[in-house]
Amino acid sequence: MKLVLTAAALAFAPAAFAQTAPAPAPTPAPAPAATPAAAAKFNADTPIEALFANEATKAVLVADGLGDVDKHPAYDQFKAMSFRAVAPYSEGKITDEILAKLDADLAKVK
Repeated sequence: MKLVLTAAALAFAPAAFAQTAPAPAPTPAPAPAATPAAAAKFNADTPIEALFANEATKAVLVADGLGDVDKHPAYDQFKAMSFRAVAPYSEGKITDEILAKLDADLAKVK
């Protein structure tokens, strides 16, 4: 009986200890084509705090009527977000038209 159990264990042992080959590394996805807004150094997707930290972009924010956003009581909570990300929470104050103008004006900043 012992011999039968040992033979059975040895018969299944290679399958239990077999190793599988590692999975091939995933191929990286190609980079998306740059859109005009993404190609610009600054745009409505740039973090708000980065726009206020740059004098040229801060001047654009002032000219576009967004220069007092850094005075908002919740500024510390949303400063790492972009104007495009904040727009849905702005109660209609940051419209698609404002974002388009902001994109166009920020694209001119070198």
